Amino acid sequence: MDGKDAAVAETSQDVDAARTFYTRISSLYDALADKDEHRARELGLSLLAARPGERILEIGFGTGSSIVPLAQAVGAAGRVAGLDISPGMKSVADQRVAAANVAAAVELVVAPVPPIPFDSASFDAVFMAFTLELFPEDTTPAVLREVRRSLRSGGRAGIVSMALGTPAQQHAMAERIYSWMHRHFPHFVDCRPIDVGRTLAAAGFTVTRVERLEIWGLPVEACLAL
Repeated sequence: MDGKDAAVAETSQDVDAARTFYTRISSLYDALADKDEHRARELGLSLLAARPGERILEIGFGTGSSIVPLAQAVGAAGRVAGLDISPGMKSVADQRVAAANVAAAVELVVAPVPPIPFDSASFDAVFMAFTLELFPEDTTPAVLREVRRSLRSGGRAGIVSMALGTPAQQHAMAERIYSWMHRHFPHFVDCRPIDVGRTLAAAGFTVTRVERLEIWGLPVEACLAL
């Protein structure tokens, strides 16, 4: 096995491990994380400002907490697609979508990213909440290239992510503990703080707005980019 084949095998193993982990916790995820994440996620949705008739993609839809308000915002004339690696998460999200009576406007797909299994220029906007920072650092550029490909001209990306914060925050005890846990127990503390604005700019996006807040005492950024 050469270096390229080994890297592909390792990536496949990582995807399988993540799929298994998220499927296992899917029925508990909202109780474990949503009470902390929802404020940041809702801020990201407000920045994205989905409009009637739009086509929107969410990568990492999880239990469907963002899919439902997105579908309600785009209305009967719009369409919302979602991608996630976990069949368990899709099962929970399907129930949420059905209960909200928005299933006609929603398409949920279980698939790893990249690639994005939709045609180029398919969407007016792409949304990710606590998802971009889950990808390995060397995979993130490919993910964002696929996001750009899938967006129509003038399309926008809304990203909510654990952030690096200020130098003082980076040296705070909470962040040091979080980073240590991520390195040693990546499937339990799976997201790594990233410089969201710089990451988007490096991928060719223009960041138009950034809002900052904290959860678990750690910095989070909600960004809107074109």
